[in-house]
Amino acid sequence: MGRKERREREQKRENYATQHSKAKRKETLIAIGVIALIAVIVGYAAWIFINMDQSQAPGGPEGAGALGSEHSHAGILVKIFGDTFGFDGPSFQIKSPWIHFEGRDGSTIHKHATGVTLEYLFNSLSIGLDDQCYVFPDGKSFCTNEDYTLNFFINGEQVSDIRDYEIMEGDKVLIEFGGETSEDIKAYLQQLENQELVK
Repeated sequence: MGRKERREREQKRENYATQHSKAKRKETLIAIGVIALIAVIVGYAAWIFINMDQSQAPGGPEGAGALGSEHSHAGILVKIFGDTFGFDGPSFQIKSPWIHFEGRDGSTIHKHATGVTLEYLFNSLSIGLDDQCYVFPDGKSFCTNEDYTLNFFINGEQVSDIRDYEIMEGDKVLIEFGGETSEDIKAYLQQLENQELVK
């Protein structure tokens, strides 16, 4: 092997090594750039999360306090033509962190923030509710008419509407629809009063 051939081989090796190290350097710089970009994104997301107003968290009710600003329990009883409707089924359990039913119990409302109303609870359960109608998620509606009335009671007192009501610890809420007598309603109120709150 002559000198010329040796030099050509050495030159090829040097060129290959130079190209290979350039490629490695380029890959390293790209990797550093990607890691730096990820770090910036994670840092920004963490900053947003830390400075986020909890009352404005996604899905939260307007005007509500931060999650955990309150923890209240209230009993509820819904009677439609004398039949009890419970919220113990999976489709009614923990639909919102703000106010919900939990632990397979369908008779105790749990509220976890100030400023959360019963309207927000029923909306989260896909139950339509106003001062005239109670509408189940499947569309069955029970509305005040000539023969039957939708009635609301809070702590034994009849009220015209409960949508804007914010429960307090130990409250008892009765929703009743049908042609019940005053004696029937007294019995429902007593049933509600005897109902234990599940905390």
